[in-house]
Amino acid sequence: MRILQIIDSLDAGGAEKMAVSYANALSYRIEFSGLVATRKQGPLLEQINDSVNYLFLNKKKSVDLKSIFKLRKFVIENEVEIIHAHSTSFFTATVLKFTYPKIKIVWHEHYGARANQSRTDNLVLLFSSLFFFSVIVVNKQLKIWVKKNLYSNKVFYVPNFVPSDSSQPNSTFLKGIFGKRIICVANLRKEKNHFLLVEVAKKINFSHPEWTFHLVGKNFQDKYSNQLVNSISELKLEETVFIYGSKLDIKNILDQSAIALLTSNSEGLPVALLEYGYYKKPVVVTRVGEIALVVQNGINGFVVPPNDVDLFYTSLVKLIESDTLQIKFANALQETINQNYSEDGIITQYLKWLENSLK
Repeated sequence: MRILQIIDSLDAGGAEKMAVSYANALSYRIEFSGLVATRKQGPLLEQINDSVNYLFLNKKKSVDLKSIFKLRKFVIENEVEIIHAHSTSFFTATVLKFTYPKIKIVWHEHYGARANQSRTDNLVLLFSSLFFFSVIVVNKQLKIWVKKNLYSNKVFYVPNFVPSDSSQPNSTFLKGIFGKRIICVANLRKEKNHFLLVEVAKKINFSHPEWTFHLVGKNFQDKYSNQLVNSISELKLEETVFIYGSKLDIKNILDQSAIALLTSNSEGLPVALLEYGYYKKPVVVTRVGEIALVVQNGINGFVVPPNDVDLFYTSLVKLIESDTLQIKFANALQETINQNYSEDGIITQYLKWLENSLK
């Protein structure tokens, strides 16, 4: 089998990480594994294995014929059979198919908030889906949405996974006191709802002032991030809530942290949550997307409704005040991840499904 992953950028986001993870994992399991970044390179470039055939298109506009024919040449030379297009890169894959009809497009949907959108919000996607061979989704709500709204009969739910080896050189050093740091790995986007975290931090700063919050994720320097910084300043939390930007050394960062959070309003299946479990962190998370299938409330973490500041705070305090509970949740969540979200298990499932679909 000869498969090419396509992603629009190599920024350190969830979809981008999965594109790289698929390319790396497949590189020693199939005849050809490639990866194309269409618009922008980024820090994840460092994580691409030497065994992966990589191409950067440097695409400048929506329909960039120069980049399309560069991609077409790469596909033909490497005898690619399947384009695995992640998130918004489906459009590039669709335009490619017009020039090279024999290629099969598998679209991988990572965006959990899509489940709340209508057909009319996604007209370009709706048209493009006419040319999809199949669709992969990261949660079951998205599977329902795709079957209802797109022209695609083959829809397969495949959970995200944690790569077998995703360690990076240690380069990030968190502020605050060791053993009293709370981490949130999430790009600064409105779906991640960092404002809930700030409200919880305000309450924690009053009740447990030595504990600090550490936000790791891309800062887009936009209205959302500006409002977030202003909120931290207005609440006088500059020495309680710290923003670091995008980082690759996640294991190192989690090793420095005691508790991990996600405060999202919507999700698919967040890679950060799988990393929390893989690296043995106790968690407090919101009940959105596929999160509640990974974290069972009171068993391997705390799960609270989105935007519930008081319950989130109460749950977090229970963890802060009990080392025993921290250890219990961390061990249980790690076991969940190892059993259900390992690279070997998910990639085997993925390849078996592709083989059956191609018959």
